[in-house]
Amino acid sequence: MMKKVIRITHKPTNTILAEGPKGWGITFFEGNYYIQKKYLKTDGLKVNYIPGLCVYKFLYVWLDLHIDGCLVTKNIGWKYWLPNPLLPFIFFRTALPGVHPELSIEIS
Repeated sequence: MMKKVIRITHKPTNTILAEGPKGWGITFFEGNYYIQKKYLKTDGLKVNYIPGLCVYKFLYVWLDLHIDGCLVTKNIGWKYWLPNPLLPFIFFRTALPGVHPELSIEIS
């Protein structure tokens, strides 16, 4: 049985942000995609140092999308800097929302 592959694309620029296997590679949780670093297809997601706090996933920072050195979209994703140890699938992962007007999610 073949694993399903998830591809996340930034629609306005047609830039592939992530592509990888559904499951441990790209984990879907609470409507969001948590992506292992090796499945990110861009280095344009940059920390903007705006903090956030989830009551049970803990401390995160927002990510902006930069393409060709220019800011394209603010706060398009996030990364947990101090994650809840009970949720290992968010450790060291980039998170992108499952519903965002600028993102296209394809599962094949």
